[in-house]
Amino acid sequence: MTLPAHEHAPRESGLVPPPGCPAHASTGPGGAARLYGPAAETDPMGLYEELRATHGPVAPVLLDGDVRAWLVLGYNENRDVATRSTQFSRDPRVWHGWSTGEIDPATSPLMPMIGWRPDCVCADGEEHQRLRSAVTASLDQFDHRGIRRRINRFAHELIDTFCEDGQAELVDRFTEHLPMLTLSHLLGMSDETAPQLVRAARDLFKATETSLASNAFVVESLEQLVREKHEAPGHDIASALLAHSAGLTDEEVVHHLRLVLLAGYETTANLMSNVLRMVVTDPRFRGSLAGGQMTLPEAVEQVLWDEPPLMVCPSRYANGDTTLGGQRIGAGDMLLLGLAAGNMDRAVRPDPAAPVHHNRAHLSFSAGSHECPGQDVGRIIADVGIDILLTRLPDIVLSVPEETLSWRSSTWARHLTALPVTFAPRAPRGEQYETPLPDAPPAQLSGIPAPAAAPEEVPETAPGSPGGRPAARPSWWDRLLRLLRLR
Repeated sequence: MTLPAHEHAPRESGLVPPPGCPAHASTGPGGAARLYGPAAETDPMGLYEELRATHGPVAPVLLDGDVRAWLVLGYNENRDVATRSTQFSRDPRVWHGWSTGEIDPATSPLMPMIGWRPDCVCADGEEHQRLRSAVTASLDQFDHRGIRRRINRFAHELIDTFCEDGQAELVDRFTEHLPMLTLSHLLGMSDETAPQLVRAARDLFKATETSLASNAFVVESLEQLVREKHEAPGHDIASALLAHSAGLTDEEVVHHLRLVLLAGYETTANLMSNVLRMVVTDPRFRGSLAGGQMTLPEAVEQVLWDEPPLMVCPSRYANGDTTLGGQRIGAGDMLLLGLAAGNMDRAVRPDPAAPVHHNRAHLSFSAGSHECPGQDVGRIIADVGIDILLTRLPDIVLSVPEETLSWRSSTWARHLTALPVTFAPRAPRGEQYETPLPDAPPAQLSGIPAPAAAPEEVPETAPGSPGGRPAARPSWWDRLLRLLRLR
């Protein structure tokens, strides 16, 4: 099976570009490789293998503004850093770069990703357990069958907007919208806020001059959501966080909603795009899927090994001097988890082409006490959405040469920009698909009474409407469907 990460064989060590070669632009002070800029964005997996060949499992790198850090490339070294919280803290305030002036917090585009926030990602020990317990409970309140029914409806409605055309661009028309719609429902967002909020969340990963403004918009929107849920709680993550016995402040609730939004949307959209790209470009991958040698959930795990949706995870900070992968790590140093590089480490995958779809030991959701708590929801969105798409359009084929596909990369993630396909035109299903049942009542959270059912589960009746039919309520979803049908 040919998978994207295998296209980048490590270059022979000792081969150094000659002076004046453009390749030198990818290095900064001290010869450390830059994880930003054209060189890193063009071929990040190739860069990781170059670093591994030169430095071993831990390499010195530079972030935007030539901020120094260590990139952990080895599988075992990644797990070591992720699971040893006493040695490697998640609290950014441990980093020495704040006191040395290495970064300007007011202007650096890195701040949305490495700055301190009052959430469980930036906490250790008992404080981390307190905050994470609230996040876990807010996610566990949802019945997975109910989530699947909701995704089922959203997926069919999206496919209905392009199935008659015989062609579609799947990133823009499907893989970016389905996670957005699902997370909007789970978070409890208003119709009008959701699209702008998710676009801003995606912009945070680009680490550009707009990242700080996008982060401010996300935080302000979520602050408004929290105010609304104080007045009218529902069956959603925001309301559950407010009600949890951990006693989160409003600020803590806002930043945990931000965390769920960022981690859930970007990674799930990327994962879906990556799986569908493999379906339409790799005949062996598609044949294994169609022939039953690999189930769709297994196909998702294979792609999580080979092309994780989050390639680099920020950040850990050394609590004291130590040694890792043959490198001397100083107290206060920043370390980045190289999830994609760790997944391709020959120490655990001697033959990168061998299928590993039965194995969930990859690093794509990190590891240890900070392993992503929402990974199962992301898997459900990907599994259900892709299954419905391939069931309704089983003959999709790529409509452009594979080599023309392009990606938008940043330090943290690699995002497929477009996936144009063709298929035999089919009529929309309309209301043939199952209408989602109301979600199960939320379980009580640590003895606190469950909030009232979300207002959206109770249809409004228009005065004087025949037969008491529900009143039509224009929303951004209706406008989105109209817009997609016009494309």
